[in-house]
Amino acid sequence: MDTTNDRQVRLEPWAEDDFWLLRRTNSPEMTEHLGGPETEERLAVRHRRYLAIEAGRMYRVTLADTGETVGSIGFWERSWRDATVWETGWGVLPEFQGLGLAARAARAVVEAARATGTHRYLHAFPRMDHPASNVVCRKAGFELLGQVDFEYPKGQWARSNDWRIDLART
Repeated sequence: MDTTNDRQVRLEPWAEDDFWLLRRTNSPEMTEHLGGPETEERLAVRHRRYLAIEAGRMYRVTLADTGETVGSIGFWERSWRDATVWETGWGVLPEFQGLGLAARAARAVVEAARATGTHRYLHAFPRMDHPASNVVCRKAGFELLGQVDFEYPKGQWARSNDWRIDLART
């Protein structure tokens, strides 16, 4: 019996020795909807930023039963429409995609953001041409608010979907 789709995930706080994961997710395949691969220097800056997040947190996503790393996810503050909200984003390694692990990780990060008690809303802004991330939002319980022009990375604008979950609701 294949129990792959029944596997649970665990969120491990981002650590100094997780830089390898940024390198793994820096492929053209993994960054297609994020502006493309970054230089080693930019990855080092991102890693330091992940380690230093004070409002929010980055995580390494692991399989709960084996501890094997499957990707990353996090949440951080963003100013959005005259309010401060949480934003989330994730990446799942290619060999683990299509198994529902990103949606499980997204549900776990919703709970982590909710537990802070800081902001009412958590948003995700996947590009419209990224169906897998939009499905993750739907499966994780986010509500689609509509299309927006979204800047990421800095200087690159794309048509994205604005997905939101109300953290005040349980």
